[in-house]
Formats: sequence, structure tokens, C-alpha cells
Amino acid sequence: MASLMEELLGVLREEKNSYEDLLALTDSKRDAIVHNKLDILEQVTEKEESISSVLKNLEKKRLRVLKDMAVVLGHDGEELTVTQMIELLDKQPEEQKKLTAARDELVEAASKMQFMNQQNQILLNQALEMVEFDLTLFKSLRQAPETGNYDRNAGSTGDLLGQGGFDAKQ
Repeated sequence: MASLMEELLGVLREEKNSYEDLLALTDSKRDAIVHNKLDILEQVTEKEESISSVLKNLEKKRLRVLKDMAVVLGHDGEELTVTQMIELLDKQPEEQKKLTAARDELVEAASKMQFMNQQNQILLNQALEMVEFDLTLFKSLRQAPETGNYDRNAGSTGDLLGQGGFDAKQ
């Protein structure tokens, strides 16, 4: 059981470190979004995908270790969480304390990451709104205003005012 506990603590530390690596990338990601540096944003995204893959593998490993611990503790067939494991270790206060600290650090890192992702999502939405505004502005600059001409049914004919530039005589 002690080796499983050490393995679980190691996995939780690795997960926390991976989240901290992701947090380190968020500053450069935010800068790339604000300054419209798509090449840097692409590089950051590739690094994030790599770290996310590592996190997925660590999650699988954590679940496997928790399943093995459940078997050892006689909870075969149950899927235990880290919090449930902490509760089951009430007779082992030192292991319980270590596991609680590791869980809390991981939760804190994940919460920071979630907050930063929300901030970046807001920035991306604002950038998309600006692009949409620019497109609408460019589109409207190319259109001429319609005339006030109507047909027999009182509908606008849709005629446009002069399509050319200035109407100046020299």
C-alpha cells in the first residue's frame, strides 16, 4: 500500500507541475492574442497540446493507481476519488496529510488554469468582435447608398447612387 501511496503522490505532483507549465504559457498566449501575433499563438497552442497529452496520460495513471488502492483496501469494483481515499486513510494521519496537501495543490493549480482560460476566452471573443466590426466597416465602404426611387407597388427600386468617384468637370 505504501508504494501505491507514493506512486499516487508522485502522479499528483506531476499533474500539478504540468498545470504550472500550462500557466507559464498563458502569459505568452495572452500577449499573442492582444498583439495579434498568430505565429506565436500557434507555437503556444502546440506546446499546450503537448502538455495536455501528458496530463491525459497522468489522469489515466492516477485512475489506475486509485483502482489498485481500492482493491488493496477491499473496495474492489468501486471507483474511488482522491477525496474518498483521504477519508479512508483516517487511521493513517501522516499519509492522509500528504495526500490532502497534494490534492489541494493540484486543485489550486487547476483553478488558476481555469481562470486564465476564461480570461483568454474573453480576449479571443473581443478580438473576433473587432474582426467582425472591421469586415462590416469594409463592406459598408464599398456599398453606395440607395436612391429614394419607388416602383408602382411602393417598394424601393434598389437603385444605387453613382458608382463612380467624384463627378467633377475640369
